[in-house]
Amino acid sequence: MFDLQVLAFASDVTRVFAFKLGRDASNRSYPESGFNATFHETSHHGGREEKILNFAKLNAFHVGQALYFLERLKNTRDGEDSLLDNTLLLYGSPMGDSNLHNHKRVPFFMAGRTGGALKGGLHLKAPNGTPLANVMLSVLHKLGLEDLERFGDSEAAFDLNAL
Repeated sequence: MFDLQVLAFASDVTRVFAFKLGRDASNRSYPESGFNATFHETSHHGGREEKILNFAKLNAFHVGQALYFLERLKNTRDGEDSLLDNTLLLYGSPMGDSNLHNHKRVPFFMAGRTGGALKGGLHLKAPNGTPLANVMLSVLHKLGLEDLERFGDSEAAFDLNAL
């Protein structure tokens, strides 16, 4: 799927896609992660250290899959730049703590420079209580929707280029 997405970008068939590596409630296992239990069962770790460590293995495997895609984007020319230079990849989880079905402080990362709109190479941490929608509002601004004042429960834009 990642190869098809790179091809779609490179041939300008599309500049937008959404892709989900797995369903959160799935009973699929990923033995290639080094752990054989199912994703959903493991995500409900009950605070038990062994299950938390196994869930970390599953998550590390999934995040590792995105590295292949990022390398392909980086190594594919898009004019004078790479596709990665002209792309914004948002990768994350819908849960901050899947054991509690908590949707606060969801882990995610962004990669790419969005055609120069983002510096990249930064690790930003929002203060506790900051709605994720603040970041998404800023992303929309970087994508050219500067007049948009709100997105979801956003309170203000979040500076994506400053520490």
